[in-house]
Amino acid sequence: MFGSGGEMSNAQLLQQMALLRWLSSQNDADRRMLAALTGVQVGRELLNRVTGQDKVDAYKRECIFSIAEFIRQNPRASQAQINTEVEKSVVLFAARVKALETAPLF
Repeated sequence: MFGSGGEMSNAQLLQQMALLRWLSSQNDADRRMLAALTGVQVGRELLNRVTGQDKVDAYKRECIFSIAEFIRQNPRASQAQINTEVEKSVVLFAARVKALETAPLF
């Protein structure tokens, strides 16, 4: 339910606000709002699981970070060494994305 730093996403915060409002009012309009926000959040999560887009985005960030970290740790690396590291990171990224095709959805 919480992000890596313990904080809620915007969607989670809106859902919790709607839940709190409904719990205090118990009226139909607030119940419908809570149901709609929960439905949107569930739909978004299902889409992410089906498409794997959230994992692809994470793999992309890791690939870029890996290359940047190599360059930071090796400021005198030759262009050939940098190219080799970039190629290695991109091949790993591609393999991880390809593996998503056969990964179970849940």
